[in-house]
Amino acid sequence: RYMYLTEEILKENPNICAYMAPSLDARQDMVVVEVPKLGKEAAQKAIKEWGQPKSKITHLVFCTTSGVDMPGADYQLTKLLGLQPSVKRFMMYQQGCFAGGTVLRLAKDLAENNKGARVLVVCSEITAVTFRGPSDAHLDSLVGQALFGDGAAALVIGSDPDPDLERPLFQLVSAAQTILPDSGGAIDGHLREVGLTFHLLKDVPGLISKHIEKSLKEAFQPLGICDWNSIFWIAHPGGPAILDQVEEKLELKPEKLRATRHVLSEYGNMSSACVLFILDEMRKASSKEGLNTTG
Repeated sequence: RYMYLTEEILKENPNICAYMAPSLDARQDMVVVEVPKLGKEAAQKAIKEWGQPKSKITHLVFCTTSGVDMPGADYQLTKLLGLQPSVKRFMMYQQGCFAGGTVLRLAKDLAENNKGARVLVVCSEITAVTFRGPSDAHLDSLVGQALFGDGAAALVIGSDPDPDLERPLFQLVSAAQTILPDSGGAIDGHLREVGLTFHLLKDVPGLISKHIEKSLKEAFQPLGICDWNSIFWIAHPGGPAILDQVEEKLELKPEKLRATRHVLSEYGNMSSACVLFILDEMRKASSKEGLNTTG
């Protein structure tokens, strides 16, 4: 698990260690600086592997649930990376764990509807905004503290790749989104004087597993897919219980969620960055095993 917070920082800011003590200013002072810096590290790696000059980046999508500021982290990253001033920026704040899929959906639309577009996607998360001490009355907060970790990931998305210069790793065929029935209040986050608080209902794993197959059918039947073991899985690792119940409900083979479980074990739940980490883990495993495709 990787975290920006250290014992020294916590000693200097004791209110962060309390459960509900005013501490937003201290948290904000950290994350508005460190989130773009962490995003820069991930972006530089992605651009280097892409192999093209950063001047070819036409769009930037930056996503974080860690802190809010103006100008935003998208502006700060543009400056840190030295991107063109004309790069078209999109800043996504406070989207939470599902945002990894959301940024891919947005980038897909941008790439397909803007000829020659190359979209740099960056997700950067630092738990300093959510970290807090335990409370006997709110054990759901303690569960979150045990799961969350810091991390940043980035990738470049485009359509019509140049075969002489670019080597696509994955293809985005379709993108969809839905709201599960009876899910209101299942997961809540609120930015307050005490920082960003998260509240989880006990049966979030059951709620997801109950509705997962219906959602999959709506998304995949138009593509002619109904065998859930015939596709590869990049599932956000909300927690072990969620993965266990989804695996059981859909009768997935253990290897289908192997990459997801590995990322959760090594890095924790990094909110929006997790999906991109799992994509990277899967392509590395596929390469190591000598497979023809990344999935």
